[in-house]
Amino acid sequence: MTPMFVSEDSIEVSLIHDGSGGDITRNPALKPYIRDGYPLAIAEYCRKGTVMFSLGSGRPSVMVVAGVHGNEIPPQLAAMYLIESLAASDPSGTVHLIPIAAPWATMRNIRWCRGRDLNRSAGTPGSVTNAIFRRAIGLGVDAVADFHSTAPGSRPGVEGVFCSEEPEPESVEIARYITSRTSSRFLCYGRASSSYIGALEDECNLAGIPSVTCEVVSENGTVRKGSHERSLLQMRLFLEYMGILVEVPECL
Repeated sequence: MTPMFVSEDSIEVSLIHDGSGGDITRNPALKPYIRDGYPLAIAEYCRKGTVMFSLGSGRPSVMVVAGVHGNEIPPQLAAMYLIESLAASDPSGTVHLIPIAAPWATMRNIRWCRGRDLNRSAGTPGSVTNAIFRRAIGLGVDAVADFHSTAPGSRPGVEGVFCSEEPEPESVEIARYITSRTSSRFLCYGRASSSYIGALEDECNLAGIPSVTCEVVSENGTVRKGSHERSLLQMRLFLEYMGILVEVPECL
């Protein structure tokens, strides 16, 4: 794919899955934020499918994912802002960023994408999250972080970071780093996939890639005040832990 960011030669754009495209400007919660610049360019790419934006070079190499559930808006908005800020900086390493994992679902402001809960199908060939998982394996990334939002009263219903002790204990260290610098709750399982099967985080951990899932609180299909800033803080702390960014302000 030819990059639209003509002023930023450092951004590489690649298509991960071509069966998931959609017009995300039709999402009423995202539409007010997609006017020009990077958000508009990202929206144009999303018409083609699931798109990954790669910035920087060398090690460490990480993957940041948002929008596995189309109606969880704050992390998708945060990820678009993160692309813009990383493009204007000089990250120490490589960040592969998928801001809108399922544009088809985001366009409709719904959780599932074409009949699938993508956070239960990362091990299912043909699914969007399986394509993301396989790309992470192919790239040989050092860690993956998957960003979500949770509605009050749902599971988990609180801001938090999921991790697992086995088989990749660094998952725990990443989660502890983020939660120690925010009000996010530490949510740890003994082993990946011990609670349910098919989450992107769990599939990555089982394959030897330390991974976490980060949640902020916002009602489904909306952007609660401050929620996308909280998600962006989690993203930046993940990159700080990995040595890609420094001096992220703490928010206790």
